[in-house]
Amino acid sequence: MTSTRARREFKGSPDTDELSRLRYAKNDADFESDGTRCAGWLYTPEGVKKPPVIVMAPGFAAERTFGLPTIAKRFVARGFAVFLFDYRNFGDSDGEPRNLVNPARHVADWRSAIDHVRGLDAIDRRKIALWGTSYSGGHVIEAAAGDHRITAVVAQAPFVDGRSILRSAGLKKTVKGTISGLRDLVRKYTFRSPYTLPVVGDPDEFAVLNAPGAKRGFMKIVPDPPVWENEVPARAFLDIPRYRPISVVEDVPCPMLFVAGRDDEIVSASSVKEAAETADATYVELPIGHFDVYDSALKSVLSHEMAFLDQYL
Repeated sequence: MTSTRARREFKGSPDTDELSRLRYAKNDADFESDGTRCAGWLYTPEGVKKPPVIVMAPGFAAERTFGLPTIAKRFVARGFAVFLFDYRNFGDSDGEPRNLVNPARHVADWRSAIDHVRGLDAIDRRKIALWGTSYSGGHVIEAAAGDHRITAVVAQAPFVDGRSILRSAGLKKTVKGTISGLRDLVRKYTFRSPYTLPVVGDPDEFAVLNAPGAKRGFMKIVPDPPVWENEVPARAFLDIPRYRPISVVEDVPCPMLFVAGRDDEIVSASSVKEAAETADATYVELPIGHFDVYDSALKSVLSHEMAFLDQYL
């Protein structure tokens, strides 16, 4: 259901003339996923009737406010509508425990969001693209597999193979994470509050993401002042090796774009390239790290993504 309409003006930087006086509508457009309310925003460009729509959601343990509104506005400036949402248990969405990362639940939220978008009058329901980054870069593959009504998929620095992620983590971290995850499950089934782990930490700290530069990169996209807690129920660690979107990538019937970072400290470019080759998809590899896509490499990354979306949307 759509509510609280707001019209805004976004002033871009001097080198982005198309954003200098962008006018758009941003509406609350919440939906339900398995009976729980998920918070959604629908961005629509002024003066464009029935625009194609890009559905977006954040990566691992993140919220929709983490760097994504800036990207959404750039897509809107291109003439696309954007539907940006929070998963259950995150951000402005309902659900407990908070910050529960579960790929099966997230993919279910994606499918509910897509169904919701298909019921909106403001967009062209025949032209729907999915855009995911990091963990959600894997979710868009899962959500699009077998869905012939999805027009295109963009997977940016995508999590495609949990086994690859775990191998790079090393034995010590894997064992400690597994023990923590089992401890959290015991607390779940004895009706106690979750046992949590830090989402991000420095290399000498135990966290789900503790590769060099991960903490600095992640915290740069957290809005200021931060209200987000840097913690996640530890059971999330148990899902990582079992989550392999690469296993269904051949089942995605629409065109796909994979963008990888040659210097990505979290998701190896080789795993992304393998997924792209398996799917016979478009593959772009840039000399960037995992979080550079939100700042220093934003313009470069979006130029490839927009060219792809222009072609298929």
